[in-house]
Order: sequence, then structure tokens, then C-alpha cells
Amino acid sequence: MTILVTGAAGNVGRHVVAELLREGHRVRVLTRDPAKARLPHGVEVAVGDLAVPDSLAPALEGVTALHLITFDGGDGAPLRTGPRIARLAAEAGVRQVTVLWGGEPGPVEAAVAAEGPAWTVLQPQEFMSNALAWTDSIRSEGVVREPFGATRSNMIHEADIGAVAARTLTEDGHAGREYVLTGPETLDMPQKVAVLGQALGRDIRFVELTEQQARERMRWAGASQEAVDHVIGWYADPPKEAYTMTDTVERILGRPARTFAQWAQENAEAFR
Repeated sequence: MTILVTGAAGNVGRHVVAELLREGHRVRVLTRDPAKARLPHGVEVAVGDLAVPDSLAPALEGVTALHLITFDGGDGAPLRTGPRIARLAAEAGVRQVTVLWGGEPGPVEAAVAAEGPAWTVLQPQEFMSNALAWTDSIRSEGVVREPFGATRSNMIHEADIGAVAARTLTEDGHAGREYVLTGPETLDMPQKVAVLGQALGRDIRFVELTEQQARERMRWAGASQEAVDHVIGWYADPPKEAYTMTDTVERILGRPARTFAQWAQENAEAFR
């Protein structure tokens, strides 16, 4: 089987690719610019853009399973091209689709479900890799600045998401399922900062921003208004799933989900 992975250079996609290659599957990745994509040896490369769905037709030739992201890789906004993508996948004979949602159900999920492939929706909560946004301030000042410090979330390791995606793309029994994916602990912002401090062996301060300061920072970084509203809205009022632990990772993979402390140890050099 040939499996097409979209978003392959992203925090999750690279783990999907790595897991599929480790299991010996034939992997094709979709990218806008092959020259800039850092892809592992052994993958096929197809040029295309989810925002221009007709560009996917050549990439879908011979594909039996598809890992699909639901947001624009450029600005993080939800994709509006779901119906056409789903139609192309069905016409190409894709039999299994894993949909990585962007935080809430959207047009891509609805279109894939309506079109008929054996879809599985993965609903990971907060990515542990979000902490990488703190690298500069930790390196230079030993400080993390974020809004909504009391908001609790159940972070998940991207490698666990990738492993679950690979399993659902290559096994039977996952069609029509929606999997909420979390890590094994619920932490507020100061607790996350403390875990990082322990991994780095240094004290890190947490400074709480106002909502307005957080919005201005995201806009300055180039985020679209839609993306700003989505991220701020999630942290201001996270869904119950965000702070409720599940055993989905363990049930599917047969091992416990990784902790934030493990992630912090693995990524400690990024903060030094």
C-alpha cells in the first residue's frame, strides 16, 4: 500500500512518516516546496497544496490511505477545500483516511465523512511542542510569558499522535471512530514551566500576559485573525476534553502515553 501524508514536515506529520517508515510502509509526502522540505530518506515526494485541491490529483495516484491535516500549513487557518479534497480521495480509490483536526470539527471532517472513505478523526489536545515557542525567552531571560496561567490542559507528545495515526492508517477496526488523544497528566501553565525547569536544571519564571497582550503578540508574529481568535478562544475557555485524561493512546498502542517530563528531557537542548 502507498500512504500519502500531508503536513509531513510539521510537528505531528514527521512522526507519522517516521512511524510508517519504521513499520516498512511505502510513504509519499505532499509538500508545496520540495527544496525546503526536510524529509527522511525513503519517502516519495509529491508537489501539491491542500489550499489548491486539484493539485493533489497526481499525488493521490495509487494511494490507498491518506493522513490529512485540516488547516492551512501557511497561516494555520482551517481549510475550506474539504469537499474537493474528499472527492479527489474517493475518486482515487483511497480506502482509509486519518483526519488530524485543528481543535474543533470543521469542513474537512464533514466532507471526508460524507464522501465515504473509512475515516478516523484524531482529536489531540494541546501539543507538547507548543512549549517550543518559549525557547527564546527561556534562553535569554529564563522567563515564560503566556495568558491564562490557571488554564489546565492535558498535553500530548507528538510522537504518540504520529504512532496512533500510523496504526489507524494500517489496521482495520478504526473506521468511523473519533479518538480524543491526551497525555497522562493535567497541568496548568506554572506547572508546565516547572517541569521544563527541572529538565533544564534551572529556575524559570512564569509571567502572565493579558489577553490583549497575547493577541497583539500573535498578530505581530503574522498569525491570521482567524488563527488568533481560535488559539485565544481555546485557552480562554478550553473544551472539557482538553483537561480530561483519556486512555486512548494506551489502548491503541499497548503502552502508556509519554509524559511532559519525557518530552522536556528529549527537547532540553532546544532551550539551552
